[in-house]
Amino acid sequence: MQKAEFWIRQLGLERHPEGGWYKETYRSSNSYDFGDRTPFGSPRSFATSIHYLLEKGDRSRLHRINSDELWYFHAGAPLEVHLFPETGVPSSFTLGDQPDRGQVLHDWVPAGCRFGARMLKNAAGGTFSLVSCVVAPGFDFRDFSFSDRIQLLGQFPDHEPIITALT
Repeated sequence: MQKAEFWIRQLGLERHPEGGWYKETYRSSNSYDFGDRTPFGSPRSFATSIHYLLEKGDRSRLHRINSDELWYFHAGAPLEVHLFPETGVPSSFTLGDQPDRGQVLHDWVPAGCRFGARMLKNAAGGTFSLVSCVVAPGFDFRDFSFSDRIQLLGQFPDHEPIITALT
């Protein structure tokens, strides 16, 4: 069984500002010029992709981007991805390789939705989760913002444990 250190080294991962480890693996050489139209206001690559790894006890802090983000499970423990939409009801999905336990190999987060992730609690023997994320239009740190705990707690008070854990 591979360990997190193996994947970090083999894939050349670096620390990500939201938590965990990542490496960009693809950026389209073509882009679309959004001009002054929101939410982008300037050109963005058609798509980007990263490898992303969380270790046990680590988390992807709740944040928002202006693009759809597709998530793909590769190895390790199941990963919970929590979504907090601007309007509507929070939801989540669990990436993993056990569909009989409600896990999926792939799912997505819609543009503008606040989201974060952590390893499934009590994942038997799991010390890391390795996934890939594809963002379209392509990821740009200008489109990235962390979520405010106080604002989210005011909007979704019934979800205090997960909001606190991911902010």
